[in-house]
Amino acid sequence: MKPITNVVGFDDAPFPHAHRGDVRVVGAVCCRTRLDGVLSGKVRRDGANSTDVLIELVRGGKFKGHVRAVLLQGIALAGFNVVDVHRLHATLGVPVVVAVRRNPRLQMVKDALLDRTPGGARKWKLVQAAGPLTQLGAMWVQHIGLAAPDALALLRATTLHGNVPEPLRLAHLIAGGVTTGQSRGRA
Repeated sequence: MKPITNVVGFDDAPFPHAHRGDVRVVGAVCCRTRLDGVLSGKVRRDGANSTDVLIELVRGGKFKGHVRAVLLQGIALAGFNVVDVHRLHATLGVPVVVAVRRNPRLQMVKDALLDRTPGGARKWKLVQAAGPLTQLGAMWVQHIGLAAPDALALLRATTLHGNVPEPLRLAHLIAGGVTTGQSRGRA
């Protein structure tokens, strides 16, 4: 089977630790490793609107017919604004792949959600419902609507250098650049 190559990768912009309010989210729309367009919106820091915002960004723009999968760099944006990956998949009708460099320490995530985050119990249920992360290549991945071999093929087809798929790397760089004036750090 030919890998999915038309994808959008989303990442959030950097924000100060004390920031409360909206945080910029950028989507890099790519065919394999070529940037075809950029989507941009805002989600609430530690809020509950990330799924709705991502759905609107993909469905409401000119790239809706182009996007065949959604890539996320982690299941949460803007702190703990947890994405309902199953609803995102069902609503958009495309696979969702969450990819991170390291296997997260889920007990620390759970403690932070339940002890210090508004709506933490509901958000923890979304994290659990996404399923366990499995290592595919060099990345730790959750894949919804796509079998593991197909998710690995998608990651390989969209990765140019290193381990991070280009749509996620580009979203990270763009989000940092438009927010702070210059990009920095690794995706």
